[in-house]
Amino acid sequence: MNFYQEKLEHIKNSCYSNEKQLETVKQTRNFIDNNFEKDVKLDVLSHINFTSKFHLQRLFKRYYGLTPRQYLIDKRIEKSKEYLQSGISVTETCFAVGFESLGSFSKLFKTKTGKSPSQFQKEQVSRSNLE
Repeated sequence: MNFYQEKLEHIKNSCYSNEKQLETVKQTRNFIDNNFEKDVKLDVLSHINFTSKFHLQRLFKRYYGLTPRQYLIDKRIEKSKEYLQSGISVTETCFAVGFESLGSFSKLFKTKTGKSPSQFQKEQVSRSNLE
């Protein structure tokens, strides 16, 4: 390998290594985990990581099997279950986890869990009373 090939190989490994991709995806996931209740858009995520939003979306899907948006929704549903179990009302939970509409929250919650938020909460309360 001559000098130029070595330099090109070094640049390729430092700029396009999987470690950089992994770090970008991890940073994105951490940002979503810490800001799930906010209006998290792909443009914001790509700006934070200094990458194209389309590239970021492909990377995230490659490593986590979900797009950033799908991951955000799953995170919000997971947190809403915790809030509902702790006795917070459905409406308060909806807005606390970042949804802007009670209707869209209820529909997504039912799609993901098979139960409406109020059904879920009633079941959790009755379970805790039995224990």
